[in-house]
Order: sequence, then structure tokens, then C-alpha cells
Amino acid sequence: MELLNGFKNPFRSEYKRWVFLVGLVAISHLLFQSFLLPYGNALRSLLLPGNVVSRVRSGSKSVVVRNALTINGSDFSTRDVILFNGGNGGGDVGISSRKIGDWVEKGGSKVIFDGNVDDDYASENGEDLNENAVLEEVIRDQDNYVNATSRIEQVAKHGREVSTGELRDVNTTSQYPALSSMANPTLNAGSSFRSTSLQSDYTVSKSNSLMVVKQGKKKMRCEMPPKTETTIDEMNRILLRHRRSSRAMRPRRSSIRDQEIFAAKSRIENGPVITNDQDLYAPVFRNVSLFKRSYELMERILKVYVYKDGKKPIFHLPILKGLYASEGWFMKLMQGNKHFVVKDPRRAHLFYMPFSSRMLEYTLYVRNSHNRTNLRQFLKDYTETISAKYPYFNRTDGADHFLVACHDWAPYETRHHMEHCIKALCNADVTAGFKIGRDVSLPETYVRSARNPLRDLGGKPASQRHILAFYAGSMHGYLRPILLKHWKDKDADMRILGPMPPGVASKMNYIQHMKSTKYCICPKGYEVNSPRVVESIFYECVPVIISDNFVPPFFEVLDWGAFSIILAEKDIPNLKDILTSIPQERYLALQLGVRKVQRHFLWHAKPERYDLFHMTLHSIWYNRVYQIKLR
Repeated sequence: MELLNGFKNPFRSEYKRWVFLVGLVAISHLLFQSFLLPYGNALRSLLLPGNVVSRVRSGSKSVVVRNALTINGSDFSTRDVILFNGGNGGGDVGISSRKIGDWVEKGGSKVIFDGNVDDDYASENGEDLNENAVLEEVIRDQDNYVNATSRIEQVAKHGREVSTGELRDVNTTSQYPALSSMANPTLNAGSSFRSTSLQSDYTVSKSNSLMVVKQGKKKMRCEMPPKTETTIDEMNRILLRHRRSSRAMRPRRSSIRDQEIFAAKSRIENGPVITNDQDLYAPVFRNVSLFKRSYELMERILKVYVYKDGKKPIFHLPILKGLYASEGWFMKLMQGNKHFVVKDPRRAHLFYMPFSSRMLEYTLYVRNSHNRTNLRQFLKDYTETISAKYPYFNRTDGADHFLVACHDWAPYETRHHMEHCIKALCNADVTAGFKIGRDVSLPETYVRSARNPLRDLGGKPASQRHILAFYAGSMHGYLRPILLKHWKDKDADMRILGPMPPGVASKMNYIQHMKSTKYCICPKGYEVNSPRVVESIFYECVPVIISDNFVPPFFEVLDWGAFSIILAEKDIPNLKDILTSIPQERYLALQLGVRKVQRHFLWHAKPERYDLFHMTLHSIWYNRVYQIKLR
């Protein structure tokens, strides 16, 4: 017995020393972390609670996780995690090392990507229309979640850092080298989380990635008035000129599909005149007869091939809520459509490149880098890949290919390598490369509920709208401060306000104002487009568009003078005089036009005739019909 006790004692003393050393190391680690992490969030970095700001360390880098983004991802694995290096320098680069998917709704119908997107380059993300408010609302609205980063949490809860060997990207590899280079990032010397290919092809250099924004820096383009102004009358003349003489290149060889589209043009122009159509309200169209014949031919003839190339999250993963929902809803409905979509590309008249400009920025842009060349390079490599793999892009130089993109940066990202494609863009700015008669102005729809995009639809009748004009929003860009300077707190009839305070009550107050106002003011923000245009129609308020060089949605088929007021930016000081000079009879006609055109600006889970999905697809088809040339 004494021999046994003597044998145990050394082990007990050894165990106590081991416990002491472990405790000492743990305390030292916490103290060390409290100096490295802002506000002393050492415990939070280890425990990673579900819906608060958290950090995952990798060498000298950290990834900030916050807020959520609703995307459609029925087959998105709960293991999928995406991280991109924020630069080569040391220190905490925060959200620059983006992103970690954090929540996946049970049943797999949604994926919630965590990350607070802070756009260096101006983008409309503010006030009650603030994308971050939407992201926070997504978390509150969900009933049950499954943690998509369970592996990271498991490692972190055991009190050790997450190595890059334990992280995997979100399946961005593909058949082409550009996307393959983004997969499986490796840890190089100095514990920097990056891959060699990613660093060279898609990330910004150290000197750029940590660029400091200094006081007195040169103003960005979006912070200054445009040098030229293209009026709505000039846009009409440009459209007619391009209808008469297409600038599209002739295909290297004409196909049967080209001949079918070319023949459709003659059938559209030589069809019977419609005098009284029960389905369509003629005054809101440029030519209701041309539109209906074109639409019916589209339904009978058009076939679309959707490229399968490209991996999530940039491709095939639509956002269904928030400011950029238009591109997501179109992607979702197009990919699920059985009437227009064909599996054999040889049967296709048009080819859809299903990427999300929002997810492109969200995934690849390095915060504070002031450099978007990696985003453009990514899409350039994509087009080069489909050009090498398939014969269709090169045959027409992309003229029969189209994209649908709602992020402000899409015109830049698709420049040059997609120059001849049909671009459906929310940022429809004629001074930024938008081609009237070829490109399509995509309505920017602010979808508040992905499950019910028609929630709160409608407004008060014209007789109960007692507010003359209403605007509330953030001071994005140069124009909105001018609007408030002239009209905030200046006139009881002009409800011109700044940002609405956060919260549900404020949001409902905003909606009720739009439902009770005659004219809803829609000034441009950082870019020419604004979700208020479609919001006004949604709540049956006559939109007053103040944005020089903005091409209104579906410009090729709709007559915006029948349901909106379009003013030059220089008219802001005379805004009330202009609105009060409109006769009551004219206002009633405008408001009726808004109610009639509303159906063309609505998303439906199951698409309906003449809805926003079909209107977008029709404008793409219509512009192709009038651009096509035969060899």
C-alpha cells in the first residue's frame, strides 16, 4: 500500500504543475488578446456567440463577422466557408478579409452570409433603405438557424486559433483557371492568409489594400455634378436613331436563330394596330401595338441558354431581399423557368450569364483598397473561359449574351470584355457607358420581404393624398444636400426630411408617408438610380425623378411622361412651383398611370404575364430584335 501511495504522489504533483501551467497560458492568452482585439473582445473571439460581432484569427489577420445577407441557396452546404485576404500587410484588416457564412436556415431554402459591407466606392446603402438594416432584420426574422461555421466555432471554443488549413472556400473552383485560383487558399510565410493566385489575380497589392483616405482627397465622380446633361428628349432621339440604324456587329456567321429573330422584327412592325386592349393600359406605353406583338412573339419564339459555368456564391446564388434584389429575383426566376430556358445551347436565341454583381463585390472587394480591378478581372476571365469552351460568345462578340446586374459598380466591372453584351443595369447612366437601344434600364426594387415581395402594396386613393411632396433619406451624393438646403423645414406642404431614425415604427412611418403623398421625390444618390422610383409606383405615388442622365426603366417600351414627372437637377429651387402648377386633372391622369403601370414593376414567386420578370426579359429580347444584323 505504501508502495502504491508513493507511486501516486509524483503523478499528483505532476498533475498540479500541469494544471497550473495550462491556467497560466490561458490567462496570458486572454491578456494578450485583450491588447490585440478592439474594446477587449478577447472572450468573444474565443466563444463566437451566434449573432454578435466576432473575430477569427489567422496569423496576424482577423476576420470580422457581422450582420447578414439573405440569399437563395437551397443546395449550399453548411460547411461552406469563404475567406479572402484583405491585404499583405500585418495587423487587423477586419472585414477586408471577407467573408464567413454564418447562418443557414433549416430546410436549406436560404443561406445567410455574414458580413458588414462598407462600400468605399459610393453606393446607395443608407437610412431606412440601408442595406445593413435589412441584414439585421434578416437575423430577427428567421425562426431557426443552423450555424454554417460550426467547425470554426468548435475550434474556437476549445481555445485555439483557427488555422487556414481548417478553412475551405465556398466552391469557387471551376473549369477555368481564374476561378480555380481562388480555391483552397494557402498559408505562406508570416502566417498571412492568402493564396498566390488570389494575390496576383484578384486581390490588391499591399500598398493599395491599406490605403488611407485622407482629408482633402480628390472627389470621386459620384460626389460631383455631371459635366454634361442628356435630357429625356435627347434620350428619345437617341433611341429612335438606334432603332433606325443598329450599331451591333454582324455575326461571323449567321445562324437559324439569328434569322428567326430578324424575321420577328418584320412581324412586329407590320402587325395590326391594337385600338382597345383589355390586358394593357395603352397610355403608359410608347406604342402598345408594337409592345404586345413583340411580347407575344417572345412568348412563342424566345429560347434562352443559362450558362452552368461559374460557382457559388458569385454565380447561381441570387439575393432576394434588399436594394439589389432585382438581379436576384431575375436570376432565380430565369434559372427555374421551363418555358424559355433550354438545355441545348444550339436552340438558344440568347445566352444568360448568371452572376450577381452584389455577391461579386461582397466576395472579392478589399475594403479601403479603392481598387476594383480584381472584380473586373474576375469577369474578364469568366468571359474568356466561356469563349474558349463554347463557340457562341465569339460568334457575335457577345451581342446575343446578356447579364442582369443591380450593383452600382456593374458598368465598370463589365466594361470592355462584355462591351457588346446586352446589359440590364440598375445604374443606367448614359455618361457611364449605358447604351440606349441596346442596354436595358433595370428597375431597382427594394424588396422588404423575400417571402412576400408584395407586402404593403398599394396606397391611398388620390382624393386622400394630402401631402404635396415627400422625401426622406440619407445624404448620399451631391444632390440630396441641395434638395434639403432648399426645402427642409421650409414649407409645410413639402415634407423634405433627412435620414429617418432606425426602427420598425420609423419604417412604417416612411411607408405611410409614401402612401399618403401626391408626389414622391426621387433624387439620385451616389449614382443616377434610386429604389424610390419603384417604391413610389409600389405605393401608388407619382414619382418625381431628379437625376440628370438617368435612363428610366424599360425606356424602350414605356412612356414615362404618362405616370411620372422628370425634372432637371437645376429645377430643385423651383420644385414646389412646378408641382403646384400641375392641374388637378393632369395629376389624376398621372396617378391613374401609376396604378396601371404598377403590375409591370412587381415580382412574383411564380411569374405572371407582364410582370417585372417578363418585362425585363422582354426588353432584353426587344433590344436584341432591333440590334440584330445578318451576315
